[in-house]
Amino acid sequence: MLGELTAAARIRSHSDTASLAALRRSALARLAANPPASLAAALRRDDVAVIAEAARRSPYAGVIDDAMDVGGVATAAATGGAAALSILTEPSAFGGALADLEMVSRRVRIPLIRKDFVVSTSQVFEAAAAGAAAVVLVARAVGPEAVFTLADAAHGIGLEAFVEVRSEAELGWAIGAEADVICVGAYDLETLDADPVAALQLLARVPGGVPAVYGGAVEHRVDVERAAAAGADAVLVGLGLSAVGRWTEAVRALAGVPRRPRTV
Repeated sequence: MLGELTAAARIRSHSDTASLAALRRSALARLAANPPASLAAALRRDDVAVIAEAARRSPYAGVIDDAMDVGGVATAAATGGAAALSILTEPSAFGGALADLEMVSRRVRIPLIRKDFVVSTSQVFEAAAAGAAAVVLVARAVGPEAVFTLADAAHGIGLEAFVEVRSEAELGWAIGAEADVICVGAYDLETLDADPVAALQLLARVPGGVPAVYGGAVEHRVDVERAAAAGADAVLVGLGLSAVGRWTEAVRALAGVPRRPRTV
């Protein structure tokens, strides 16, 4: 599954030199006219921040709601106290679109993350032009060299790098690439299995100076409390909130859990 999604992203992201230059100009113009709020800063708070994610579909659950109004969901989640929003732009497995990111950026003021299988600089520029504050880089999908290259491209254009890891080696890549935020994922897109225990153990090793996000298996307040005990600065909540549907109330139910500093 991971290999197929990454290959599809490479096809979608193909750009010639002229197109890349035009994308970069669009990105710089958008950032100059309307600079986004910092994601990393939004996650530095006394309680565990909630990053809400709207998913129409998921490899784990299939179709959730193909007719989902992502803009309405985003507005409701922000009203409920979400610190940031993760906007899926991957079309085949998650039902997302770059247009969703552009539309949400016009409705809310909190930081937006472009969530996709980002494999090229063109996708970084697209994210900036569409209003993102950060881009997701899935370390396992692209490998160590690309994590460095893509994080550097993000920083060069004025975005933050949100690097998702699932192993000690990948954590090392993220630290070396100066990731602005490190997300430890509980789900394995190669097997579709979840391992929350291993994810929380790895999260505890994220350096204290970098916001650490627990990504996966968060549906109830006790899940946020468990992440807080491991030292999470934030939780990424996707499928759980999508299934609930009442986004404002659901985010409020998860917010306000005291954060515990990591000792790393």
